[in-house]
Amino acid sequence: MVCDRREGRCGSPVPQPSAVSKSHTPEAAMSPAWPDESGPAHPRTHALTHSRIHALTHSRTHTLTHSRIHAFTHSRIHALTHSRIHALTHSPHAPAMILHIDMDAFYASVEERERPELRGRPVVVGGSPEGRGVVAAANYAARRYGVHSAMPMARAVRLCPDAIRVPPRLALYAEVSGRIHAIFRRYTPQVEPLSLDEAFLDVGASERLFGTASAIGRRIQAEIAAEERLDASVGVAPNKFLAKIASDLRKPAGFVVVEPGTEQAFLDPLPVGRLWGVGKVTGRFFAARGIQTIGELRRLPPAMLQQALGSGGEQLRQLAHGIDPRPVVTDQEAKSISHENTFAEDVADPQLLEAWLLALTEQVAERLRRAGLEARTVQLKVRLHDFTTLTRARTLDRPTDLTRELWRTSRELFRTRLPRPLPPVRLLGMGVSGFEAEAPRQADLFAEPDRRRQGRLDAVADAVRTRFGHAAIHRGPGSTKR
Repeated sequence: MVCDRREGRCGSPVPQPSAVSKSHTPEAAMSPAWPDESGPAHPRTHALTHSRIHALTHSRTHTLTHSRIHAFTHSRIHALTHSRIHALTHSPHAPAMILHIDMDAFYASVEERERPELRGRPVVVGGSPEGRGVVAAANYAARRYGVHSAMPMARAVRLCPDAIRVPPRLALYAEVSGRIHAIFRRYTPQVEPLSLDEAFLDVGASERLFGTASAIGRRIQAEIAAEERLDASVGVAPNKFLAKIASDLRKPAGFVVVEPGTEQAFLDPLPVGRLWGVGKVTGRFFAARGIQTIGELRRLPPAMLQQALGSGGEQLRQLAHGIDPRPVVTDQEAKSISHENTFAEDVADPQLLEAWLLALTEQVAERLRRAGLEARTVQLKVRLHDFTTLTRARTLDRPTDLTRELWRTSRELFRTRLPRPLPPVRLLGMGVSGFEAEAPRQADLFAEPDRRRQGRLDAVADAVRTRFGHAAIHRGPGSTKR
């Protein structure tokens, strides 16, 4: 008898497997050659045998068990997951709520944070008063003197001689803005940026995850204060118009909620000037008729508003009733991309307006490239001091995302398609539409070298702005000249 440790039993000598026997048995085909009988047992033999026995004895059980477990757990998990997803993203009993988050005196507040010695003193961010400098932002100490954004810096200095003028650092503001918008997206992907310092958020699908819209607004406001040491004002309401008014009522660090069903009670006591589009001229129209509040305007006959203000009258009537059906639209969903600026004081200087138009065009072009889109139609929007709104558009021969081509077209619309002399302007906007996916630009001999060069310049400019901010590089108004 031979005791074979490889088999774990005593019996006949173990035969040496032949090449033929290995080739005809699957087990042998996958196993290494046996060691010589005179040597010690192969150290891998026990592991291989145990593994093989385990495979042979448990494969059937494992297959059956796994199949049963999979069938049971998959159906259960699917039911639970589907139910959970539905619950998290659908709230049939509560209307969607919109947040409008607006940073308080953003540029000036960032400067005060970076330079604590400025706190409590009137701070004005903007260009030089000796040139055509404009106020980009003023803190609340400066606002008490009547200083506001878009005001000529020379006038701001006259109103507040003790104001500390700080040149804008848009690179810093853009960096801070990026972090603030990242806080927004912790709670919802439905974010519609309006500028570096404000945005609309649709949190209707987030309430099951994070609590009510008010709770989400409070959390965002607190996180901005804790992480950035800046104040934000928050408006919470069933639509964008109401949310924007709410965010502006109790600045700085305000928090106002307009619950569904209280829209009229919220609006009626407010001055009529709170309505979008009511400027000085329209305000005088209402004042001459004894209309001071939104509630009083709301009770006017619709025909009277229509006759006096045209299509603007119907818009005001809708707003006075708290009606604003516009959804929050992200860049990915938008059918057009635009930027506009409402001036706190009407602007009549064409050169100043062109400077603003160039800045708006650069922002639109950068967003186009970031979204991988090209646009075929360029639009210009001008709202005059009397609330008359003019829109002009031009369709290009081919779509583009090049800043120079968009600026050349928007400037041509401004110079040739508007009345001259141009009345004072309350709002200026530039936009594009007619999107097409960006076509790949092949660097070959047949491509237009100048267009390729402009594309490379834009790409470099975008990269610089992404890293260093929008102040790091910009064009002059005459940059379309070749």
